[in-house]
Amino acid sequence: MPNCMRSRHVVAGQVQGVGFRPYIYRLARELGLAGWVQNTPAGVVIEVEGAPEALMAFARRLPVELPPLARLLSQSTATIPATGETGFGIVPSAPGTGHAVLISPDTATCPDCLADMADPAGRRHRYPFTNCTNCGPRYTITRRVPYDRETTSMACFPLCPACAAEYNDPGDRRFHAQPNACAACGPAWWLADRQGTVLARGDAAIQALAQALAQGQLAAVKGLGGFHLVCDAGDDAAVALLRRRKHRPTKALAVMVADLAVAERLGQVDAAARDLLAGAVRPICLLPLRPGSGLAASIAPDVAEIGVMLPYTPLHHLLLADFAAAVGPGRLPALVMTSGNLGGDPICLGNREALARLGGIADVFLLHTRDILVRTDDSVVRPLNASEAAAAGTSAMFLRRARGYVPSPVALARSGPAVVGLGPMLKATICLTKGDQAFVSQHIGDLESLSAMQFYRETLDHLLGVLGVSPQLCVADLHPDYPSTHYALEQDRWPVVRLQHHVAHIHAVLAEHRITQPVLGLALDGTGLGEDGTLWGGECLLVDPSALTHKRLAHIAPMALPGGDAAVREPWRIAQACHFTLGRQLGDGLPWPWLPAHAGAARVVEQMLQKNINCPVTTSCGRLFDAVAAALGLCLTIEYEGQAAIRLERIQDVSETRPYACPVVGAGEPAVLDTLTLYDQVASDAARGVPPGCVSRRFHLGLVEGLADLAQAMARRAGIRHVALSGGVLQNRTLAVALPAALQRRGLQALVHRRLPSNDGCISLGQAAFGSMLAR
Repeated sequence: MPNCMRSRHVVAGQVQGVGFRPYIYRLARELGLAGWVQNTPAGVVIEVEGAPEALMAFARRLPVELPPLARLLSQSTATIPATGETGFGIVPSAPGTGHAVLISPDTATCPDCLADMADPAGRRHRYPFTNCTNCGPRYTITRRVPYDRETTSMACFPLCPACAAEYNDPGDRRFHAQPNACAACGPAWWLADRQGTVLARGDAAIQALAQALAQGQLAAVKGLGGFHLVCDAGDDAAVALLRRRKHRPTKALAVMVADLAVAERLGQVDAAARDLLAGAVRPICLLPLRPGSGLAASIAPDVAEIGVMLPYTPLHHLLLADFAAAVGPGRLPALVMTSGNLGGDPICLGNREALARLGGIADVFLLHTRDILVRTDDSVVRPLNASEAAAAGTSAMFLRRARGYVPSPVALARSGPAVVGLGPMLKATICLTKGDQAFVSQHIGDLESLSAMQFYRETLDHLLGVLGVSPQLCVADLHPDYPSTHYALEQDRWPVVRLQHHVAHIHAVLAEHRITQPVLGLALDGTGLGEDGTLWGGECLLVDPSALTHKRLAHIAPMALPGGDAAVREPWRIAQACHFTLGRQLGDGLPWPWLPAHAGAARVVEQMLQKNINCPVTTSCGRLFDAVAAALGLCLTIEYEGQAAIRLERIQDVSETRPYACPVVGAGEPAVLDTLTLYDQVASDAARGVPPGCVSRRFHLGLVEGLADLAQAMARRAGIRHVALSGGVLQNRTLAVALPAALQRRGLQALVHRRLPSNDGCISLGQAAFGSMLAR
């Protein structure tokens, strides 16, 4: 062909198992180009040959007309000699080690597959494992790369002739859809009792499950990344029974509903929430609760929000439709869907494991034969309305990042050697870097049990395998008692570097924003071991991510924790310690809310404070919230992490506009934000009978203004404008919205988390980003 040219494209990213090669095939054929496309360890390699204008059109359109699940991380193009080739083909995947491809996250069922399921004449009518290249399981069924059927849990399901025809047809949307199956060749499903005895099979199993739920029974349902515990969300007795059996007295439960119309009955759904609820990920969205929704009163007793998600698997769609039919039009068609575990254990994965571990909770079990290879909880996101988003600097706040988002990477500012961040103890994640990409694992949870540590090790080994990297070092927390730190010190694969907890928090924010210059950081959380041996948690830090230096410029006022960990479980102890520091004692006859229930213990605590026995000191902002909540009688003992702060935030009287004073004191370093003066005003107003909602609001506003004043003073001293915000306290909606706005009013620019939670789920990213720079 005269004037014929040939070009070679190498594309890396999320380009396997997402319909990318069929897309290239169709694009090349449309433009009259010859050549081929192939999966290789380097990515997808494409060679196209034809007229120069057709090659230019191909190069221009390739990155902008991608299939829904495809994501490009890099693309290189080179001109090579023409060969005279005719026709365009898809050639078999090339073998090799190392790779530059990503596995897609699991994705909600697409409209086309839902249409297939709704077609009574179709062979996938009501088939609960329907999927295509645009939707379905990916990460949770992948054993290793390359992402081919034989490396997934679908390897044991040979395709029937009809499914094989779809799988091999480049013009079909199921071309190389690795989980592709139908009732003739795919996974089977059934309903069983606690002993594993089969009660119903196939379609009858889902209908029988819906009837059982409508009658108040509890179920364990095998999902995408693990089991859910399920009950009727409108049945007070069923929810109470679930709480008793799961030993979860008050922590909020999530619900699943069929569509946006039902979601809007439960909570306030704005544009941002609508996009998240009905999108391809479908996380649990925390919505402002509507009164009179029909939900059981004990679904979320401590909060003014409700966690809602829409169905993201075919099985969910079928179950919700059958449940709505079972309860009838007069009842709310909503199901509690909470993690299938007990206590702090990981979510259950397999059929036998679920029967063994959840047999004391669930009455019936919906099981199936498609193995889950990677435990993955539901993600939890709080959408912000337009005005909140403008103030906070983000449209949504992550509380848990897992299904639907993992293993999508965070782009780093610079490329570097592979390192691994081993995370903290609570809300643990693991992070591996590869070039200029950081891969944060799914939420693992609290590393307080052997089963949690086993899950932790499984996650690390799986990530190492799918990314094909060999880390040069690992970064662990400074705290010697964290199980993740124990793991680092006991392993012999990599050199170990230690990084202070709150410094890692700030590095995580900087990694998300690809910031390389020095910034101020406000790290506000529970507690983490400081470099001086005390417990930090309300810190103003100067962090330089290029020089890898940091300095503690200021902190909140120190507080005693009488009894150490006992004070974390019983916040009244911290309140009494603050009273003691301010000169208030038991003999003063003040109406402290904890005295009726804890008078004897309070006398012991006063002696501990007087003699300074077992009273470690902390500058934790989270413990300050605990003390204020206890001083108002809102939460004297806690049942789950953050409970006191959650109750304190909920009761705010938002009509109150006057903040308490919270001054910055001390000219040296570190300076102190005088939160004891802030607490003194809380205690004084509470003693005078000022309504708790008013006190709570003044406290929140005062803390925001104090933190902003502190940042302004330290920023002037350091000559910088950017302030990074991180830590679990910033999951408080009031602080997350008001603090960036207060900084902006002072001429400062807040940097906030947008891709990860501000809680300890981001620590591993900060560690890995630090380690990557160190290893360069």
